[in-house]
Amino acid sequence: MRSSLPSEQTNRLEKLKETQEQLSNEWTDYWFDYSAFDTWQFWLNVAFVIIPLILIYFFIDRKKIFLLGFFGFNIHVWSAYLDATVTRANYIEYPYNAVPFTPIQFGMDTSLIPVLFMLLYQWSLNKGKNFYLYALLLIAGISFIVKPLCSAHHLMHLKQGANYIHIFVAYIVITLVSILITNLFRYLHNKEKRTA
Repeated sequence: MRSSLPSEQTNRLEKLKETQEQLSNEWTDYWFDYSAFDTWQFWLNVAFVIIPLILIYFFIDRKKIFLLGFFGFNIHVWSAYLDATVTRANYIEYPYNAVPFTPIQFGMDTSLIPVLFMLLYQWSLNKGKNFYLYALLLIAGISFIVKPLCSAHHLMHLKQGANYIHIFVAYIVITLVSILITNLFRYLHNKEKRTA
């Protein structure tokens, strides 16, 4: 039999849920007032989602589709986790979003960035190039060119001392974790194939 939570904890949890619901409604209202279908920023965010997915459909190496997809999904997940964390902690804010219901910026980090990394990984595998070197160049381009452009057009704002060096380091960590997990799964898959 499950025991109930202490009343103080239950009351606090209920208050947090009420606040969360109110905040969610406020974000939805804000989105309809400032970030909906009648803004160019909305359509740019939609393009950040749709165009990369169309490109990856046509240009992905079908022989390596699961490997590339697994790596891209890793980039996507870790980016989303980090984005949710820094957004919640108010280090980054997004005045415009494609979707009002998500706590993260649904656009660049959910589609464009993972697809860029997938295409880079595919290119480095197919051409025998050093993935880490070219990933560092891609990360630098995203961190010091793309993100400042987004900031200049109010697609994102850095807050509380966050800066582009932090973004650069974060993408390095995301990339290293993603490639490490991908390589681990490749190793386990190849080991299983050898023993079968």
